[in-house]
Amino acid sequence: MKIFERIADGINHHPLPVAAILIAVFCVCLYGMTTITMQTGWETYVDKNSPDGIVYNKYLATFQSSDPIIVFIETDDPLNPTLLSYIDNLEEGIRTQQNIKTVLGMTDLLKSYNNGRLPTSDAEIREVEEKIPGEILSAYQKSNLITVIQVNTNEGLSDKAGTDTLNNIQAVLDNADAPPGVTLTLTGSAAFSQQMKDEMGTSTMMLIGIAMLLMVIVMGILFSYVSHRFLPVLIVGIGLVIAMGAMGLTGIKLNMAVIGAFPVLIGLGIDYAIQFHARFDEEMRKGTIASAVYMTVTKTGPAVLFAMLATCMGFVAMFISPVPMIQSFGLVAIIGVASCYFASLIGIPVFAVLLKYKPKEPKIGGRKSGSKLKKFSYGNLLTGVSVRIAKNPIPVLLIAGMVAVVGFQVDSMIPVQTSESAFVPSDMPAKVQNDKVSRLFGSTGTAPIYIHGDGVNTLTVLNWIKTFEERELERHSEITRSTSIVTYILAYNDGVMPATQDELNSVLDRIPAETKKNYISGSTDAVVVFNIADLEMSQRSVLKDQIISDIEFDQLPTGLSATPSGNFDLFTKLIGALTESKEQMTALGFVLVFLFLVGVYRKIHAVTPLIPIIIVVGWNAIAMYLLGIDYTPLTATLGSMTIGVAAEYTILVMERYAEEFDNLGNPMDAIRHSVERIGTSITVSGLATFFGFSALVFASFPIISNFGITTLIAVGFSLTGAIIIMPAILSVMGRFEKPDRHPEGAACLLPGDEGEQAP
Repeated sequence: MKIFERIADGINHHPLPVAAILIAVFCVCLYGMTTITMQTGWETYVDKNSPDGIVYNKYLATFQSSDPIIVFIETDDPLNPTLLSYIDNLEEGIRTQQNIKTVLGMTDLLKSYNNGRLPTSDAEIREVEEKIPGEILSAYQKSNLITVIQVNTNEGLSDKAGTDTLNNIQAVLDNADAPPGVTLTLTGSAAFSQQMKDEMGTSTMMLIGIAMLLMVIVMGILFSYVSHRFLPVLIVGIGLVIAMGAMGLTGIKLNMAVIGAFPVLIGLGIDYAIQFHARFDEEMRKGTIASAVYMTVTKTGPAVLFAMLATCMGFVAMFISPVPMIQSFGLVAIIGVASCYFASLIGIPVFAVLLKYKPKEPKIGGRKSGSKLKKFSYGNLLTGVSVRIAKNPIPVLLIAGMVAVVGFQVDSMIPVQTSESAFVPSDMPAKVQNDKVSRLFGSTGTAPIYIHGDGVNTLTVLNWIKTFEERELERHSEITRSTSIVTYILAYNDGVMPATQDELNSVLDRIPAETKKNYISGSTDAVVVFNIADLEMSQRSVLKDQIISDIEFDQLPTGLSATPSGNFDLFTKLIGALTESKEQMTALGFVLVFLFLVGVYRKIHAVTPLIPIIIVVGWNAIAMYLLGIDYTPLTATLGSMTIGVAAEYTILVMERYAEEFDNLGNPMDAIRHSVERIGTSITVSGLATFFGFSALVFASFPIISNFGITTLIAVGFSLTGAIIIMPAILSVMGRFEKPDRHPEGAACLLPGDEGEQAP
């Protein structure tokens, strides 16, 4: 390819300008890294422009304009006059902060039923308390030990403004000097989201640091035979900065899936850098720096490019997933491997030129002359095993295939986990607090039913809502409570529904606007909130389907629609989305790699890499099932990611086999020579990738650490597929094709082949 020749000429004739350009790109991307923003919440799970996303966003905008911040107050007497006075002052302190829209607590409720004045004695407090309907009182006083303050912020706050607001409220609590025995804690979805972002930032840097450290160790041990053995680590660091800078400059946000992509990029990137460095070192032993640059760029450049593009096919398949988090993983992975590839293509030779690279002298020595002990050789062992497998390919393929078939069968038995609470660190304060609330009061889960259409404030519709709520409570024991505007209509009208529309309007006017807006908006939108028992996500999905059937059976008034919404709908739909999309991603990954191989090589043996990849995907499922690892938005990408990773190893074996087969004309000799030449180098690359991926295991997020375990298994299986299964497949395939060319004399060994191995 002429482009590679031009790159080689540019590096040879203008190394300093090329290095300056690379450094300039690096510096620009360093700035781009500082603009990366975090993303949590519902937009990472559903496309906001999809029909489901539009409905969900409409529900949030109408009834949850901003995630409330909850101040959780633990005390032995929530209605103590001294405590109420303290809470009143605390609320005033919170109201003075920027971006605060409303602050509601027990003191506000007591004031509203006491002519705007806070009662000051036990007797007066009890008197006012008796006036408050139980349904309303329970929203502010969770038990005899706990009360809450709900803080609503202004809509449309930026991430920074939201963080500053949360920090300001925490500062107010820290300086409030709580009475003895009183504990204040920030909780709620806003606090949960913010702590997730903080943890994500910390986890990202930790994982990148661990992955880079592991790369240094691996290079120090496995790459010691070359000069400047740590150069690939530097190159991968440059590629990673370029990738992260591109993320920041293009507005790609950091989420849980993207965090998991970084060690993957380091693992794959080090592989590319090793390929270029090893080839450059090899060429330097034959000639000059200029010739080494030319041969490395023009020969290794296209070969690694094809392997990189094949890897990208697996990542491209992730774009068909309806889950934005998975799409972002695929996009960042493609950007990352491309960045690492180009950093290696240009960085390795240009730094070698500037450093005036000199290869290490080969070590001379070993065991004493005449020793009967033979030095162990991994390459010889690998070659011997591969040849034995190639001589008996059918039993190996049958056993491997049968295990894979079992894997595809058990795949459907692996649970799908979509609870966000299960994805985050178990010791994250907001999660600890949420779990505490659940232990004290039972499940805090809700199942909102969003009702849309004209006339939701009419007597006909509200009577339907009342009947619907009562029937659902009777039908489903999982529903523990129901709250809607009807609840407050009954509370403000002596427990009975108004008889006329005029009476209804009068009751609605008496309900405080702050209360009313949580359940009804104008004449077009309303919500019924069911409290539900602590259910697994699969059980919630079943309950949701039953509620949908009930709505159809109960026949909504004309012109209205009623659908489950909120997180209840979001995360139950995510189960189906993950189950369906993981299979589609895997299938599309196979198709894309197949088309790529056929398009590039146009030979029958070009499809051989697909067979071990299919087998490996089946093995992955068995490993996940035995280890009890669930499918999540990250592990759902395992099939398509395995296709991308395994494709590189199997393609390298296939390419070398094709070269040797054309030279030798005998499939068995071609297999032996191909494994002998590249088996060790593939293993070294695989181990480097393995250790890069292993950083994921150290993540504090369970969703990422479990993904790390599965990726390690996938890399191990991919290596096995390349150096164990691939020879068996090539042995069978070799019986049906002829070499493109064959040396005269049909010699089985070329001069100089004896004992020659890849390092």
